This record gives sequence, structure tokens and C-alpha cells, in this order.
Amino acid sequence: MNIGIIGYGKMGRTIEKIAKYRNHNISLCYDATPTDSLLRKSNLDVVIEFSQPNSAFDNVKICIKNNIPVVCGTTGWLDKMETIKKICKEKNGSFLYSSNFSIGMNIFFEINKKLSKLMCPYTKDYEVTINEVHHLDKMDKPSGTALSLVKNIIDNNMKKTWILDKKRTNQDQILVLSKRMKNVTGNHTVTYKSNIDKIEILHKAYNREGFAFGSVIAAEWIINKKGIFSMKEVLGIQ
Repeated sequence: MNIGIIGYGKMGRTIEKIAKYRNHNISLCYDATPTDSLLRKSNLDVVIEFSQPNSAFDNVKICIKNNIPVVCGTTGWLDKMETIKKICKEKNGSFLYSSNFSIGMNIFFEINKKLSKLMCPYTKDYEVTINEVHHLDKMDKPSGTALSLVKNIIDNNMKKTWILDKKRTNQDQILVLSKRMKNVTGNHTVTYKSNIDKIEILHKAYNREGFAFGSVIAAEWIINKKGIFSMKEVLGIQ
């Protein structure tokens, strides 16, 4: 399989290493938005996009318009996601997005959904806090993964809104605490706390390889498929 990597930083280089280990050919490594001609001459089967929030939309759009399946893990640009979905449907394209490609994290998402559903009858009794810690180079705050965890809790009606790094003003708020520290790949903790007890679930990433591995698995999966997908389809999560 010929893979293109857009966004050739630490993550891109890790993706390259894992893709080669899995016997794929890297036809393109690029750190800017590619041109139509560059995409065509690279003979790509799929693109894995891990760039920056200000360039992700253009990167994904040009891949879809050139009929190249694209797997995207860049966060911080979701205000344009509906436009990309519309373009993908119009072009009969192939697009897969996840805020986190770690297989363990996607299982954690499902645990978070189940827990929030179980806790829903006790929304007035428990405060919910999401604590996320990442490396100093991470640009968006809070993380896209934390926002996915927030959305799942709100979708289950456990809480109604969220606030970032502030004091709660009412019981319907999820408090999100976001920190950037040296030598931290990515930690996410969801805590339910009442006056009588505490429930806590934690996912800790030791390195980037889990994210890179998941993105390559997703790239292998999306070949010959049309539509808009997530890691749920890749992992067969119902």
C-alpha cells in the first residue's frame, strides 16, 4: 500500500516507522498542504494526516477532491468538520477522523460512555471532572480526546455543559482541567466525586506508538470503502 503522510513532525515520523514495519511504502512525506499535481504523481492509496489545526481542513479537502482516502488525527479544527463531511458526501469520498487513534483509548471511550449512562440517575449527587495532561508541544487546549469524553457524558445527559480551568458555578457543569508538562505523552482521567465516594477511570499513554499504530490500522481498513468513518467502525465497536 502506498501511504502519504501529511504533517511530518514527531507523530509523522512514528507513523512512517510503523507503516514501514507493516510492509507499506511511504510515497509522500509532506509538511504543508500538497498540490493536486503532487498528490497525483505520488500514486497514493491513502493519506494519514497529522498536521496543525490551521492546515488540517485544507489538507483533508484536497485529498478528498483527488479521490484519495484520508485518515485524520489532527484536533482543534472541528468547527469545519461539517463542511468536510459535506464535501466527502458530494465527492463520494473516504474520510476517517478520530481525536485519538490509540486502541486502548477507544476502548476507554466506550467505558466512559457506559459509566456516564450508569451515573445519569445520580447527576445531582456527583461532580464530574476530566483531567488531561499533555506534552508542551500540544497546541490545542483542552485536548480533542478530552472534548470527546465530554461529549459522551453530555450525550448521556449526565451533565449539560463544561468549563475549562475555572470554578464550577453550578452542578450541571463538567470541569475540564488541562495541563501541559514536559515528558508527558497524554493522560486522561475522568472522576465522579460525591460526599461519600469517588469513581475514577484513567488512560495513560506511554508513547506515540499507540496513536501511530492505530492510524496505520485505520489506513489499512479504509481502503476500498466509501463514506465517513471513525475508529468505532475500524474496531468493530457497536
